[in-house]
Amino acid sequence: MSSTKSFAKKYSDIQTSSSFEFFKGVGQVTGGTLLSMTMVGSSVLAGGLVGLAISFRDLPDVRQLRTFFPSETSYIYDIKGKLLSSIHGEANREVVTLDHISPNLKRAVLASEDSHFYDHHGINPVGIGRAALVNWVAGGVREGGSTITMQLVKNIFLSQKRAFTRKIAEAVLAIRLEQVMSKDHILEMYLNQVYWGHNNYGVQTAARTYFKKSAENLTLGESAMMAGLIQAPEEFSPFVSMKLAKQKQKEVLGRMLELDWISQQEYNDALNEEIKLGKIKSFQGSALPYITNTVAQELIQKFGRQALLTDGMRVQTTVDAKFQMMAEETIKKWHKTLEAEGLKNNQMALVAIDPRTHFVKALVGGVDSKTSEFNRATQAQRQPGSSFKPFVYYTAFASGKFTPDTTVLDSPVSYRDGNGWYYPHNYDNTFTFMGAIPIRTALAQSRNVPAVKIGKAVGMNKVIETCRTLGINSPMVPVSSLPLGAIGVTPLEMASAYATFANYGWQSPPTVIARVTDSSGNVLLDNTPKPQLVLNPWASATTLDVMQTVVKEGTGRGADIGRPVAGKTGTTSSEKDIWFIGTVPQLTTAVWVGRDNNGQLAHDATGGGMVTPIWRDFMQKALKDVPIENFQPPSKFSRPKSN
Repeated sequence: MSSTKSFAKKYSDIQTSSSFEFFKGVGQVTGGTLLSMTMVGSSVLAGGLVGLAISFRDLPDVRQLRTFFPSETSYIYDIKGKLLSSIHGEANREVVTLDHISPNLKRAVLASEDSHFYDHHGINPVGIGRAALVNWVAGGVREGGSTITMQLVKNIFLSQKRAFTRKIAEAVLAIRLEQVMSKDHILEMYLNQVYWGHNNYGVQTAARTYFKKSAENLTLGESAMMAGLIQAPEEFSPFVSMKLAKQKQKEVLGRMLELDWISQQEYNDALNEEIKLGKIKSFQGSALPYITNTVAQELIQKFGRQALLTDGMRVQTTVDAKFQMMAEETIKKWHKTLEAEGLKNNQMALVAIDPRTHFVKALVGGVDSKTSEFNRATQAQRQPGSSFKPFVYYTAFASGKFTPDTTVLDSPVSYRDGNGWYYPHNYDNTFTFMGAIPIRTALAQSRNVPAVKIGKAVGMNKVIETCRTLGINSPMVPVSSLPLGAIGVTPLEMASAYATFANYGWQSPPTVIARVTDSSGNVLLDNTPKPQLVLNPWASATTLDVMQTVVKEGTGRGADIGRPVAGKTGTTSSEKDIWFIGTVPQLTTAVWVGRDNNGQLAHDATGGGMVTPIWRDFMQKALKDVPIENFQPPSKFSRPKSN
């Protein structure tokens, strides 16, 4: 008989021979007598089950399986489709349709588990009779006699405890299920539901784990080995014992040959086929944990934790894996450099954002994700120091009363706040002053008194309003020290705020997620940028213009990369936090250095001296093939009228 003939059409040819297979090795009773006894007993049992079905009214309603969706693993990919991580609860599963499962595997599973699947109506009386006789001879439960339909309802609705009442419930539910669902649908659900070992549920995740391929591409040899796993997955796993796995494979192939579903040649070829194993990866960590953890938190906020663990999301991030790895390597390199220079126990964070889309392009939450999962880029709220000042000067420019040439006195001043008198001084704790200077110079040289005076002039509440518009949500009070960065912010917040300046006031919510679909391709979340104008364009362009002076001739000279850069250094009192946030038209990057215990880094640690070289190193790599662009001059935009 041709091996290519459909196995489903052969059932009428194999039923008689199958009956004799059921009773091999049972005892010394003659075959004819045994068959008669079994058929009579099976008929009585089958009739009894129909009667019992009436009394099992408290069993689950199998009709709900028509809309049942099993828990499914969510997958996170980079912007180019590279898999970064899989996230799941108890069940690691990827659901596939029946037509995307290899015919080899379907035949192997049916031969091993239920060769009469397409003939019975949920239960197989002959199989039940055989199991009953085998168990009676053995003096205990040795064989179940369950059909695939019975196994499916057991896996979904019932406990795994072996008991007669549970077997009756299985049979009743199986009969009911076959009345409301097609055979193909039941088989598809079973293959996606069954446990294959090593926390792999369903054929697709199992095929990828065991053989590094999709379920639709499994060979006959691989399919027979997988089918042999169902009864005891960890015991017969080829990862545990290839010898036992091959033994089960041979049994499955032998059954397929006996049923005439494969030829002798196919049997021989499958047995001799070289099996190339994959890797147990269900419990592997993420390739880029800072990215995938940030993605997970964003998804939980949007959809809830349970949906992330069970709904089979397909998440495309905004990050290129190679670009992210370059950023992580840069941070590790400079961590070692600073350690060698005596800056021990330092931590770092880096966030790079495309200002045109507000898509996060790189996010590094520390020097080593393996030793610390704490994400300093998104979770550590640290004082920004003087890198906060551009928010003050933008507010002044947006009021229409100030320009970069407006003169401000850098001279002694004191203010009475709720906690007493406040005397602003400069970073070096000196009270030396420069006198009357333009705002451009005040920001370039990071003078503190002018920033406080301008903040007072425009109103601290207006400065706070600017920060809220830029997405900085940390608690703020309108005290005199606010312009010097006496609040807590995250590197992500700072990078996003500067990116809005770099896009001349146009803003989209910063995100690590570009798109989310379900496993069927239905779009759940589309983060295609929809920018809104939230800042005054002239004031934004003017702020960028002044921040270019910071890099050209001010405290940020270390960030010079041979192209237009706007940025600002930040150093807090006692040198606990040092920053540089800088931008070109195509990329905005924030770099922070500090200690987790909020201790002093070093007496001479500054953003201009220690952080700008890190920023410069990263940006030179990031912009290697990116053309040089100039910022648009403020003159292109209309200046706001004075209030």
